[in-house]
Amino acid sequence: MDTRAATKPRPRVRAPAARLAGVDIVIPVLNEERALPGCVRTLTAFLDGFPLPWRVTIVDNGSTDATWPVAATLAREYEHVHARRLDVRGRGAALRAAWRESPADIVAYMDVDLSTDLGALLPLVASVASGHSELAIGTRLAHGARTRRSLRREIVSRSYNVLLRHGFGVRFSDAQCGFKAARTDVVRPLMDKVEDDAWFFDTELLLLAEHNGLRVHEVPVDWIEDADSRVRIVRTALDDLKGLARVAWSMATGRARVDVTRPEPRPTHPDAVLARPRAAAAARLTSFAAAGLLSGVRAAVLFALLTTAALLWMPPDPRRTAEIGAVAAAYCLIALLRSARARK
Repeated sequence: MDTRAATKPRPRVRAPAARLAGVDIVIPVLNEERALPGCVRTLTAFLDGFPLPWRVTIVDNGSTDATWPVAATLAREYEHVHARRLDVRGRGAALRAAWRESPADIVAYMDVDLSTDLGALLPLVASVASGHSELAIGTRLAHGARTRRSLRREIVSRSYNVLLRHGFGVRFSDAQCGFKAARTDVVRPLMDKVEDDAWFFDTELLLLAEHNGLRVHEVPVDWIEDADSRVRIVRTALDDLKGLARVAWSMATGRARVDVTRPEPRPTHPDAVLARPRAAAAARLTSFAAAGLLSGVRAAVLFALLTTAALLWMPPDPRRTAEIGAVAAAYCLIALLRSARARK
């Protein structure tokens, strides 16, 4: 037998191509008449070679400058750019409105300042489009990420995410990076439970996703801080702490459950021989109790440290001091309730 002839490639008949998932990239804007044109030009030029069908949606949520006329002009100029106006402010409100009405299979968003390098967009979307994950997020804190930002924002960001990891046991490393994507059919039920319409929207969405067993994929990104940011760090941090207390209470009382579970894993091979599961109830109970107790103690200590730092950072204000103290006490109490619930 001629080995060369036997191993020669044979012509194939290609199966019909499957429909590609479409992605809708939302850009929330508030008084961004200066930054918006450059953002859209850069993003659309980059997306011209994107392997999936795409659309860019600009959401003007309450601008008082010329942002809306600029957005409307860009929508007329570019075929795949859509613009809509929202009368209320808040990044969460903008994303909620755009993602609810989007016709795409995948919804995403990025900040108008393009702080995140666009080279991470395809890995971000691909994880969701492949079916591997329900949500994907950019991270500035994982190994391989590169950032350029002020020391103040670096400290606040890392402290906040440490609090999330030890207080809630989350697996993601960066909740607030403005670079995320999700399956549309999954994120809509989650948004029904998300109460925040401002900066805490991202964190609440991710906490609910992990709480309900969804898979969150992380993509390390290159990120450069834009000095013309609309984020007010101290006010945002205080609002985030209030939101954490509220979400922790929702989890403790069972109100954070959403009917968006992933299917149970099944063997791929039709003739696979499966091992019988071993009973390990006692070991699981012990490990859950230890993890819950440790989580509660860590949350209380970390929150006390962060609250002290916030009090020293902000100018004296009796009302603000009382507000921070109330949030700290509520969060620590809820963390202990969560640890007690885990021991059951």
